[in-house]
Amino acid sequence: MSGPRVDGDASRIGGETGLAALSNRTTHIVGWGHEVPKAVVTNADLEQIVETSDEWISTRTGIRERHIAGAGETTASMGAIAAARALAVAGVSADSVDLIVVATLTPDHPMPSTAVLVKEAIGSHRAAAFDLSAACSGFAYAYAVAHGFLTAGLGQRALVIGAESLSRVVDWSDRSTCVLFGDGAGAIVLDALNLHDDQNIATRPGTLSFELSADPSGAFALWIPGGSGDPLIKMDGAKTYVYATRTMAAVATAAIQRAGLTVPEVDLVIPHQANLRIIEHVSKAIDFPMEKIFVNLDRYGNTSAASIPIALSEAVAAGRLKPGDVFCTVAFGGGYTSGAFVTRWDADPAHGARAAAVDPSTIKIKRPEGGAKAAEVPAALKALLDAKGR
Repeated sequence: MSGPRVDGDASRIGGETGLAALSNRTTHIVGWGHEVPKAVVTNADLEQIVETSDEWISTRTGIRERHIAGAGETTASMGAIAAARALAVAGVSADSVDLIVVATLTPDHPMPSTAVLVKEAIGSHRAAAFDLSAACSGFAYAYAVAHGFLTAGLGQRALVIGAESLSRVVDWSDRSTCVLFGDGAGAIVLDALNLHDDQNIATRPGTLSFELSADPSGAFALWIPGGSGDPLIKMDGAKTYVYATRTMAAVATAAIQRAGLTVPEVDLVIPHQANLRIIEHVSKAIDFPMEKIFVNLDRYGNTSAASIPIALSEAVAAGRLKPGDVFCTVAFGGGYTSGAFVTRWDADPAHGARAAAVDPSTIKIKRPEGGAKAAEVPAALKALLDAKGR
């Protein structure tokens, strides 16, 4: 069947392939890792806070629980632990990294960047570091930026991180949104890869294609107001759902086509983990079986920019990716934004065991005097997390 197509007015980058101009260089993932908060909040727990039920949440979203950041756990601290694990899996040092990009809509502070805090926490001394904001599409955007940096010859290695503390920007009195979100972080080590002259896009390892788009018509259907007013997530759920179901299928199809592949040639799809019904719609729209789509939103909820790297890390651990497999990630988010990339996996999944060597207690985020607010638990959750010992 012919798949859905990206709208003609969507923003598109990278010419015909979505790749950098240097045809003899691409990138590949050599390390991966994730971190989630210790506290698990179930749907039943949320019944104590808002008028809702496990049945209402799970049937509409597929979510059964989510991890919520406790005191001292922040976007930066989770991102740094995930990054340290990714470095351990790759078997490389923090000082070998040339670039650190953190995709987040919930930075610890507007300034300095979360990436700078992560850089210090992991002991990196030479990397450039900055944050990127594209909401739930942020990891795909950050991956594309890092790919462009490396294939342009500006460096050899990048850390790409998606990290969020969404519990601190959620209205815990609004049952239509507070049940959807969770906290966490995921990271990858992305290396430049020089290609042989006889390798073509249909068989070569590493990153094969991208598709990125932005549609400002939905800017205020999913947003956080600025200024000193009410900086909490606002969402037009119905409008966002329609956009997501249409766009994720289109963007995934476009990225696969750009890679010179057909949908049946893809071994695994790792979608943004927002809503099970959206994922099921994508499965039907691109005629791709659900059993070849990785889903973990039942345990994490929507972790925005962190959802794809967390899912990728878990997919590798679960044996869902082996060398030679082609996978496609796809996401949508506020803006509206959307993004997808296609990669041929070439790392040894057994290297994931190296992450266990990382001791999270040794990774510290610097806090200035009076700067601990980013690590505070929302008042609506304090009693619940205190009861859980978090």
